[in-house]
Amino acid sequence: MASQSDIEIDTESIDLFNYLKMEIPLEDIKDYASPRRITSIDFVKGFAIVFIILAHTASGWLDLDSYYVYGLMFALLDILGPSLFVFLSALSVIFSIKRKEGLIHPKIIRNRVFTRGLVMIIIGMITNIVVIEPGEGFKIAIYGWNIITFIGVSQIISYYIIKWPKSVRIIIGLLIIILSPTLRAVMYLGKEDGNIFWMILHYIITSPTPHLTLLPWISISFISTIFGEYIYEAMNKSTKDAYIGLFRIFFVWGIIFILLGIFAPYPDGLNFLIWEPGWTLETPATVVGGLSEYPHLVNLLYANFQDFYVIPGMPNFLIRGTSANMFYNQGAALLIISIFFYFIDIKKKSNNFTNMLIYFGKTSLSLFLIHFLFIPLFFRQFNIPFFLIVSLSYIGFLGIFMYIWMEYGRGVGSPEYLMVQLGRIGQKSGEAVKKTTKKMYAKIKKREKVKKMEDFMKKLSKDGGDE
Repeated sequence: MASQSDIEIDTESIDLFNYLKMEIPLEDIKDYASPRRITSIDFVKGFAIVFIILAHTASGWLDLDSYYVYGLMFALLDILGPSLFVFLSALSVIFSIKRKEGLIHPKIIRNRVFTRGLVMIIIGMITNIVVIEPGEGFKIAIYGWNIITFIGVSQIISYYIIKWPKSVRIIIGLLIIILSPTLRAVMYLGKEDGNIFWMILHYIITSPTPHLTLLPWISISFISTIFGEYIYEAMNKSTKDAYIGLFRIFFVWGIIFILLGIFAPYPDGLNFLIWEPGWTLETPATVVGGLSEYPHLVNLLYANFQDFYVIPGMPNFLIRGTSANMFYNQGAALLIISIFFYFIDIKKKSNNFTNMLIYFGKTSLSLFLIHFLFIPLFFRQFNIPFFLIVSLSYIGFLGIFMYIWMEYGRGVGSPEYLMVQLGRIGQKSGEAVKKTTKKMYAKIKKREKVKKMEDFMKKLSKDGGDE
């Protein structure tokens, strides 16, 4: 495969249309957001996308008698879904930027990040229109924080914040986590009072689909970019000692964040005189905004769709969007990454199962989008044993479908393909900027030379006149 510098030289001499017609290497499509030399990142991303598919299919396919299991498992295993997937996607920005620094112009790198981010935002908006959530009916919410939209925004934001020192990023990230529930409560109450300023701000921050709200989820970009740099540094050293050191960093901070999420006290809504630990039980009636502000609380209602035991509340650290939950989820992400990093990259454990999930991780964006297509086929039809059989078979089918699409269809039309193709547009526009800059610089240098020659001739004339 040609080096990046070779690609840059080759593309300067052809127009954009012919450039886009050039075949994209399949590895570029599968590795556009991959660290490549650390395969556990792709494995964990594949691991996360499998649980996201299981959660979405369970919400549509489980019958009402079995739905309490969905409520329980979704609440307990949410750490394996969106938060882990978003954390890993934010890490990818580091690899996209760092491995190209010094090889291509900074504006080309920026354009690539921006085009990918914008395309993901557009795809997320289309998803908001197309996807019908069970129990909510059809609603057009072109603007809404779903996984894809949020990842697109976080990619663009991460591009800028990686320029900041690690200490600044960690302080801002922690402040966002701790203060976000209070800020959201202020915005929600202001919106309910009819204040237009708070209504607009609440719409931007929370959106009509508040599953991954801008606050506090943007804290993931601040935290994950720090650990992404640690991965990149260890990856460049490629020594066993560097990898063991990286494992220890992720493992220790994962434990610390989890403990903070469960045991640390946080303000009770707007009341800063009352602080409650993360294990405090909450219900829709005890949080500001209830289900409209924290829709993840609906899992408590689902979990009580049974006659065995009435669950009195949901622990704060399991409610998506709370301070305790953000610490707990990011800690779980660090811990999960560290464990699989140890076995896959340090101990070099590999088998067909790990290879399958690595492949899923490389094509995770496509898997996320296409898995929605068949969910309406079996709405509310399966009990738990049949659901497990059908859903795991469905995941296997998706894997075969993606393999055929990638290996035989060269991935044409897939989201990963679009990311690479639009990155090419960013590269061409960046090259145009660079060429213009070179021309301007050459003109300035020429003017400086002419000016120096004129000054020299004037000096000679003056010296000759004095004589």
